[in-house]
Amino acid sequence: MMPVLLTAGVTLLASVLLPFAVKPWLVKMGVVDVPSARSSHGRTTIRGMGVAVSVATAVGYVTAVLLGAVTVDRSVFAVVLAIIVASAAVGWIEDLRGLSIRGRAAAQLGIGAAGSAALIVLTGQSFWWLPLAALAIAAYINIANFMDGVNGISSFHGVLAGAAYTVAGTLADQPWLTAGGAVLAMAFLGFLPWNLSRGSVFLGDVGSYLLGASVAALAVAGFLSGVYVEYVLSPILVYVADTGYTLLRRINAGERWYASHREHVYQRLTDVGFSHLQSAGTVAACTAAVIGLGFIAATAPLPTVVLCVAGSLAVLALYLASPDLIRHFRRRRKVTRAPVS
Repeated sequence: MMPVLLTAGVTLLASVLLPFAVKPWLVKMGVVDVPSARSSHGRTTIRGMGVAVSVATAVGYVTAVLLGAVTVDRSVFAVVLAIIVASAAVGWIEDLRGLSIRGRAAAQLGIGAAGSAALIVLTGQSFWWLPLAALAIAAYINIANFMDGVNGISSFHGVLAGAAYTVAGTLADQPWLTAGGAVLAMAFLGFLPWNLSRGSVFLGDVGSYLLGASVAALAVAGFLSGVYVEYVLSPILVYVADTGYTLLRRINAGERWYASHREHVYQRLTDVGFSHLQSAGTVAACTAAVIGLGFIAATAPLPTVVLCVAGSLAVLALYLASPDLIRHFRRRRKVTRAPVS
């Protein structure tokens, strides 16, 4: 456990300090985020700080190997890192000069397919899993990108997902997952103070792609390694539910589902009066609740499993309905308080 703690400490320190060096470089290069149709902010802001988080992540992975935190399945650990680095590189290109939708999708699917094929070989699983695994990695990279729209939300997600996979790796006796989860959690914890309050810097696509790839690669590798599916899936359910629900709403309304927008549940929470921190905190709280229920369900008897599944569905349903519920509550409260003439 000591090597994992040291790895976490080194990653956290790197993540906290690297932005001091990276920020002036980004300013010099003019890597800024201009508010668009899908933005929840209203001023031009420095983006691309995900470069610092990416370097901290790489430092953490190398440190984990050097300190002996990963004693077996180092090849799996290396493939996970390769997926993360490749995805972050695509995000950096997107930040610098942009990519077409087709080019971006091709790159993400290519990374997902190559990484999944390597993981399947290393874990001895059937290649029938290849299409699903490749699509899962590519899809979650995009989901993390879509959900990176208010201050703090990505950092909270990285910390929670990383902590969950750290515990999952320990319980499943998968040292590479324990170390990978710890690096993920500490890399995004270090970034949290930089954009949580004032939002002076953003992760950019390099950072959101890094986050999505980190979570997806650890999840896919964990699943292929035989880790309980509840451990693997519970950290991603809120993000997947928000994105899927928003997509269905837009399709049902006859809108162009692929066009830029700000209709995600977490964005609609800011429309009804939540601050960025409150919106991000709501997503984090729901994610933490679903993770807890998922981990309980993994090894519980059937009646408890049923209760945990029902509880998770209730949390997801409440989260998805929360903007409408809040708006309805405030409308009724306003009507109740209106003076009678």
